[in-house]
Amino acid sequence: MKVEAASLKSVFKRAKPSVVVLMTEETIQLSDREEVSAPGLGSGVLISKDGKILTAAHVVQTADDIVAVFHNGKSAPAKVIASEPVADIALLQLTKGVPKGTAVAKVGDSNKVATGDEIFIIGAPYGLSYTLTAGHISARHKPNTMTGTFSLAEFFQTDAAVNEGNSGGPMFNMRGEVVGIVSHIITKSGGFEGLGFIVSSNTAKELLLDRKSFWGGMAGYLLDGTLAGIFNLPQKRGVLVQQVAKGSPSALIGLKGGIIEAQIGNDQFLVGGDIILGVNGISFAARDVYLKIKRRLNDLPKGSKITITVLRAGVKKKLMTTK
Repeated sequence: MKVEAASLKSVFKRAKPSVVVLMTEETIQLSDREEVSAPGLGSGVLISKDGKILTAAHVVQTADDIVAVFHNGKSAPAKVIASEPVADIALLQLTKGVPKGTAVAKVGDSNKVATGDEIFIIGAPYGLSYTLTAGHISARHKPNTMTGTFSLAEFFQTDAAVNEGNSGGPMFNMRGEVVGIVSHIITKSGGFEGLGFIVSSNTAKELLLDRKSFWGGMAGYLLDGTLAGIFNLPQKRGVLVQQVAKGSPSALIGLKGGIIEAQIGNDQFLVGGDIILGVNGISFAARDVYLKIKRRLNDLPKGSKITITVLRAGVKKKLMTTK
């Protein structure tokens, strides 16, 4: 046991300078004319010398401002440069350089991780910065086998404690390599119950680093089945806009987020915002069109027109911009 404790102590010491606490500010729309700014908290990990940070998409997707705070107290502003909400991963870029005294973490091959492997997580649960929790890999879940919300993500399940503020933080193997990014927990009590879910590092590499991606700056909620009927959609599916980050592509094109909290059955969301029906002629009515739309937007040359068809207050409307 002493050897294991010493090993964890030393690898934590090496990994800690690469971890960041993310302080965010986002706009909450209370009405068409009233809004408030709300603070947010998460974690992330520095993965390149030029200032790229991996984190969870839900931490930064609709953030107006992001500040990364390092272990030595130094901070730097950051912006989202790529995001994949349906895998809950995002890539940030420090906008004013990397502070001195930090370290770059190596992104490991998550395919080499097996159930039973020892791992550890560094994050800021409930704002307690640079907290270490350790445990094992409990299971591995392939994409589309866990939840429709994060259908593109491959998840590791772990018994290492994960709480609010850990989101976006790195999960390391015992060599100090990043093998996952903290996403969420499953709980009945509201606290950690031994079921933490971590997006694999290979998912992050494939979706954010190995292919073109972008950040839209919008959070949405899929309406289909009964919900599509309740909202009187003119088609089988649509995306209800929840929040929009200021200055984001979604804000610039004119998308409006929700303003009233609502619950229908087990579904909770904001209503009063736009419902997206299609993008550049591709309708959300068909199943599994998200990736098709994403690829279409990624492949558009700069200066190309982008048209989003929305349902706003029961009326179809087209919003247009250029890439």
